[in-house]
Amino acid sequence: MAETGAASAAALRNVVVRYPGRSPLGPLNLSVAPGEILAVVGASGAGKSTILRLLAGLERPSEGEAVRGPGHDRTGFVFQNPTLMPWADVQANVALPLELAGAPRDIARRKAAEALEAVGLGDRLSARPRQLSGGMAMRASLARALVTEPDLLLLDEPFAALDSITRRRLIEDLHRLWAGRSPRPAMVFVTHDVEEAVYLAGRAVVLDAATGRIAAELPSPGAFRRPEGWRADAGFRAAVERLAAALEHSMAPIPHEAIT
Repeated sequence: MAETGAASAAALRNVVVRYPGRSPLGPLNLSVAPGEILAVVGASGAGKSTILRLLAGLERPSEGEAVRGPGHDRTGFVFQNPTLMPWADVQANVALPLELAGAPRDIARRKAAEALEAVGLGDRLSARPRQLSGGMAMRASLARALVTEPDLLLLDEPFAALDSITRRRLIEDLHRLWAGRSPRPAMVFVTHDVEEAVYLAGRAVVLDAATGRIAAELPSPGAFRRPEGWRADAGFRAAVERLAAALEHSMAPIPHEAIT
């Protein structure tokens, strides 16, 4: 990935993605500031996950470029499913990125234990993934993404399969972990849930269902961390309604070959 200016942690510049037999995504311009939490919302097939893959360098654009700011070269990725190795214990799963990067095993295991403690799994180091609840498995996946101390954290609907109470707890924990880092990582969070987007992020972009272009950009009110009961606040409710209206407006009929 090329480098961009210091004002951005990562950016997409005039990006177009083409797949054989499918409608193209873009052109797309998107910039993520250092320490920012950005939500990406849109209909199924609008290209939300594609944006994360482009930012992570897992996919190359057909046109344009995906760029990273100086000093923002470490990326953490939390997928929709925890994708933990079933034969390894939780500590080994979290230590894996460090060991693959060449860290000595004892150091990698120690840092993994610290990351698991931070997400509330300090007593589950020797557990196998099958012994974890869905929320615990996602916490382990989050610890694995954070253990490398990323400058950019990408999250692809990681809480979609969880019940509402577990989702709320994990979102609160994510805010806490983000706020506790210095410097704070930039985060890009894909979701279908407009309440989740407003609560978690400082800004949300809405993708047009037909083209994958940015159809709207809306700020979230208030400061981090969110105060107790903020979901019932009039400012929060108004922001949710604005984002929901923008999402509805973006949802034109989607061609059957649309990008996922």
